[in-house]
Amino acid sequence: MSCNLIPLIKPRTIPPLDDNFCPAVLWNHAFLDAVRSSGEGLPLTVSLERNDGGVSIFRTHIFPPEHKLVSTNLLYIERLVKTLLWLRGGHKLTIAGPDKIREFIKEVYSSKGERAFDVNFMSNIYEKPFTTVEICNTKKIYATKEKSIPLGGHIEGCRIGFDLGASDRKVSAVIDGKAVFSEEVVWDPRNQSDPRYHYHEIMSMLHHAAAHMPRVDAIGGSSAGIYVKNRVMSASIFRGISPDLFEKRVKHIFLDIQKEWGIPLEIINDGEITALAGSMSLETNSVLGIAMGSSEAGGYINKDGNITGWLNELAFAPIDFNIEAPVDEWSGDRGCGVQYFSQVAVIRLAKKAGIVFDEKQTPAEKLKFVQMLMSKGDDRAKKVFETIGCYLGYGIAYYADFYDIKHILILGRVTSGEGGQIILQKAEQVLKEEFSELFKNISLHLPDESIRRVGQSIAAASLPTLQQIDDINKKRRVK
Repeated sequence: MSCNLIPLIKPRTIPPLDDNFCPAVLWNHAFLDAVRSSGEGLPLTVSLERNDGGVSIFRTHIFPPEHKLVSTNLLYIERLVKTLLWLRGGHKLTIAGPDKIREFIKEVYSSKGERAFDVNFMSNIYEKPFTTVEICNTKKIYATKEKSIPLGGHIEGCRIGFDLGASDRKVSAVIDGKAVFSEEVVWDPRNQSDPRYHYHEIMSMLHHAAAHMPRVDAIGGSSAGIYVKNRVMSASIFRGISPDLFEKRVKHIFLDIQKEWGIPLEIINDGEITALAGSMSLETNSVLGIAMGSSEAGGYINKDGNITGWLNELAFAPIDFNIEAPVDEWSGDRGCGVQYFSQVAVIRLAKKAGIVFDEKQTPAEKLKFVQMLMSKGDDRAKKVFETIGCYLGYGIAYYADFYDIKHILILGRVTSGEGGQIILQKAEQVLKEEFSELFKNISLHLPDESIRRVGQSIAAASLPTLQQIDDINKKRRVK
């Protein structure tokens, strides 16, 4: 499958370090324009069902079987399914459309197909075998059934908030919404095979924060990964742990920590915390949060101020259709967000810019090295952040095809220092020159330096509700 089967509009803003960047949004729009212009488009519907009873529906159109561009349907629908899986999630995929499309997707998204990683991942997350259902009639697709719940924003009392990244962990002591202590510590969780390392590090940081408050009423946290009712379903910080040990010692690690402290504890994906931080600071909704750390994390606060049951795992969503795009080491797929909006992206691009690293440096140290060069006016480092900014502009336009967005909040270690401003400026340039309507309707926000670095841990502190705290206190009084 090639991007060149549908003529591409050349990006008006070329990433300085990536002449071959093939924005997914431009190709998709060109494809859909061609379908509309043909006057022969056939309806196609994708449905994803989740454990919570939620059903996400996406309706689109493709070329009919006899059309000369029919082969482009395969690229379009395969990348669409990939995107929907990681943005919305689900264990049951239903395709309603032409026979060839249904058969193709069922083969690709199978346990032995090209997207076996995605299939197995969804099976693990939802604890059900991933299934693909094929039907001919799009009218037989069930109606959308989305659920949403309020998230955080509870600032009363003495709380601890933390954020666990793959390179560093952050913790804040928060009293009535004001951080009285914040700490960042470099750690190396991904290369640890013993979960006692993680447990000790997490408990240690919680005690450090607790020492700065008269008491601790609740704990809230975030980390890259997927969490269901405080259970770890998948998280990059635990990648070094064997599957068997993961089931025995990791899946319930935060439930164990909660029991140890005897107070409410909530943990969610760090992208959702980014969105929450944006919603709280901006006092508005329809916020997409993008955290650029060791990976890319995403979170979304809808127009009602709630989170959905969606995955929002932007790291695995494809934004580049270049057939030689960089490969994600975990999923084995090309052009996915992790290679464009993360520490990984900075290191990859820095090498292309001619920056030489000491290979003894950790990824976090390599990022700091590039940021140090940026602070000294190094043009190579500037091109790295300009390139990420270009990626971001086209990435936002792509995400806007799936989310109702009014505000974008960008956080994470990659945005620290002068590089963050360059990323933001380039992204706005792309939107202004290439997507004028989006530029008018979407505002990009880059918080101040301290919030960029520890904002997630402060927002995380607001996760547990007052009701949860009251319930715990009542149980104590009864005892």
